[in-house]
Amino acid sequence: MDTAADDMVTDTSAGAGKRLSDGGRERSWRTWPPSLPPGARPYLAPLALYGVTKLVGLAVFASLLEYAGDYKGKNPRFGGGAHWWDVLATWDGWWYLQVAEHGYHPALVRLDSDGLFTVQQNSVAFFPLYPALIRMVSESTGLGLYGSGILVSVLSSFVAAAGIYAVIQLIAGARAGTIAAGLWAVAPGAGVEWAVYSESLFVAIAAWTCYAVMTKRWVTAGLLAFTAGLNRPTSAVLIGAVGLAALVTLARPASRREHGVRGPVYAMVVAPLGLLGYIAWVGYSTGEATAYFTLQREGWAHFFDYGAYTLDVLRNLAVGRGDYPFAFSTPDLLSVQLVLALPFLIALMLRKKPPLVLVAYTLATIITVLGTQQMFGNTMRYLLPAFPLLLAPAVALSRLKRPSLVVFFTTAALASGWYAHYVIFELGVP
Repeated sequence: MDTAADDMVTDTSAGAGKRLSDGGRERSWRTWPPSLPPGARPYLAPLALYGVTKLVGLAVFASLLEYAGDYKGKNPRFGGGAHWWDVLATWDGWWYLQVAEHGYHPALVRLDSDGLFTVQQNSVAFFPLYPALIRMVSESTGLGLYGSGILVSVLSSFVAAAGIYAVIQLIAGARAGTIAAGLWAVAPGAGVEWAVYSESLFVAIAAWTCYAVMTKRWVTAGLLAFTAGLNRPTSAVLIGAVGLAALVTLARPASRREHGVRGPVYAMVVAPLGLLGYIAWVGYSTGEATAYFTLQREGWAHFFDYGAYTLDVLRNLAVGRGDYPFAFSTPDLLSVQLVLALPFLIALMLRKKPPLVLVAYTLATIITVLGTQQMFGNTMRYLLPAFPLLLAPAVALSRLKRPSLVVFFTTAALASGWYAHYVIFELGVP
């Protein structure tokens, strides 16, 4: 009986092995590591490049913070803390954690002041999606709000890197897509990608929204743009780009016949509802229809001025002066270099003939950033969502051999710990 049983086991194992070698139709539950779905495998290289590059930059940032030690003497709300990682949850991060913990208390409180700030700052200036995710992760995992905020940002950053890869590889191939994901890790302002800030979540939504439009998944694009509207006010540029792409699709008889009418119309109608709904809620809750815009203008001194503030900063910096609001010398000088590079980056991007949704989204983002009065040193951070600008540099770098790319990304990762992290958090106000 034992011999027969052994024979049966041997035969069964041999048969299973034969089936595996023949067609791979069955896999043992003991197989480790488990194989990835075929659709996920192309994302391994870009995500690995992104993650390693970010870790190097973060390590340099931490070492610079410890070397300087200035953060230990600062207010924990304004760039300080007991540990270097506390810095990642200051400034805007403090507000997001307040919303995650306490919710909103909408109010417009007038100040007895004639300066830039005539309204008391209020948490409703910060959109609800990111703090809601922080609260949800905290309650479901037991992590504190700080840990949950970092976790949401880090995971979102990988989703964003995957989305950037997906968009760029459709235009220029997988190698360029992989490099673009790596470039986003070392872009100016990239320090907020792994901080308690909403940029990573927004870029994740924006990249996959653009991908959905490019692949004609209109319902998905509309829902993603709707979600973006609950995350940041700058979602208006993404919503506009989706609407424009849908409108052009409807206006062309050939594309209308190919893709139908309902999908593009659905995207156009649904996309703005998140943004409009939140702004309307703020107005209703405070009793003033334009309360959100009043708060931005009079509480944070942020408003669209058609580029007057940007021009004033450029003129002052050109003659070595700092006679403008929110002057921070090092971040401002780095932002000037980025602004001067924009025409070149735009021209190179347009030469690649990207889809309309990418062109509209990128140009609208740039116009919004340069046309708004806000901290000029944060231009690096505010332009972080303009990932299509990475298209041309990624294509150019894709022509290099692997050793050259290793040297480039190693150098960029080390340097990013200063220009993309330390400059933003310690030499300016992120």
